[in-house]
Amino acid sequence: MIRLHGVRKTYGKVTALDDLELDVREGEFFCLLGPSGAGKTTTLKTVAGLETPDAGTVELDGRDMRGVEPYDRGVAMCFESYALYPHKSAYDNLASPLRSPRHRLPAAEARERIGEVAELLGISPLLDRPVGRLSNGQRQRVALGRVLVRPARAFLLDEPLSHLDAKLRQQMRAELKAIGAVRRTTTLYVTHDSVEALALGDRIGVIRDGRIVQTGTREEIWYRPHDTEVARAFGRPRINLLPGSVTADGGFRSADGKVELPVRAGAAGTDVLIGVRPRDLTLGEGPGHELTGTVYVTEVLGRSVEVTVRLGAQNLSLVAPRGEASALRPDDPVRLSVRPENLLLFEADRPERPGRRIGP
Repeated sequence: MIRLHGVRKTYGKVTALDDLELDVREGEFFCLLGPSGAGKTTTLKTVAGLETPDAGTVELDGRDMRGVEPYDRGVAMCFESYALYPHKSAYDNLASPLRSPRHRLPAAEARERIGEVAELLGISPLLDRPVGRLSNGQRQRVALGRVLVRPARAFLLDEPLSHLDAKLRQQMRAELKAIGAVRRTTTLYVTHDSVEALALGDRIGVIRDGRIVQTGTREEIWYRPHDTEVARAFGRPRINLLPGSVTADGGFRSADGKVELPVRAGAAGTDVLIGVRPRDLTLGEGPGHELTGTVYVTEVLGRSVEVTVRLGAQNLSLVAPRGEASALRPDDPVRLSVRPENLLLFEADRPERPGRRIGP
């Protein structure tokens, strides 16, 4: 179990972690999602003992790690910058943890374990090659393998797939998920990619400006985002957010008066945003509330089509099967439908903070 309580870390005038609270359960694959500069890597380094917090506590299995050296914490960290030995071969880099006094294995057993990890990561043909002759993606897989090959109480992974191409990244996501399911080793995985977080995480923590904004399962994060910024972070195309206000009867009316939706929340006159994900909108008649507009633009996405529809002064994006949407042209009239239970209501965004969810 990994627990950070009230952790604060500053670098001069820059606050990297601001009273951060984080709990990772034993055996859990926990994804920490956030943009560049949010404090993700600092969080990992603080857990690993590579950074000392200015305030707060870091606990592993309930034991306070204050004063405990990184070597004695029993965690294995994969750095985004690889941190490989450039003068050694890929094999020797993988073998280095198994040659240390604490994790030393007989040569035959070490070869077997390295072979298993190399096969898993697709780098078996590269083991005799010097690190300097490997591509960035190959180096990243070697760096990940060096973490996986050694026994550890927890794995700390800092964007380990960021330098891989799209096909290999998808393959490696599946392999990492399988490793997590089989080994049940506590894993704290840092990423800026929401697709990775949704695919891998047993739970997801969203970090912003050094604080955890929301923690939950993929379903909780997807269907009940804490605020508009969390809602925007998940899903491609991004969630639609329509500005408007609460009407006298408790419904929603867009700012231009062209869209009305049956959302019951908030005091009359309150400025709000309605959120609806593109895949929750249905092209044509269907159950729920109906909207009418005109096609603005279409974009083919393989078997589906992203359709942007103009509703008054607002645009809504939706994803429809290619067969249903392939004949649509700009300015064609269209009818949309959305179930009320798929609508999210947020406070209006403010300069100091994004709008928080207030219903349903």
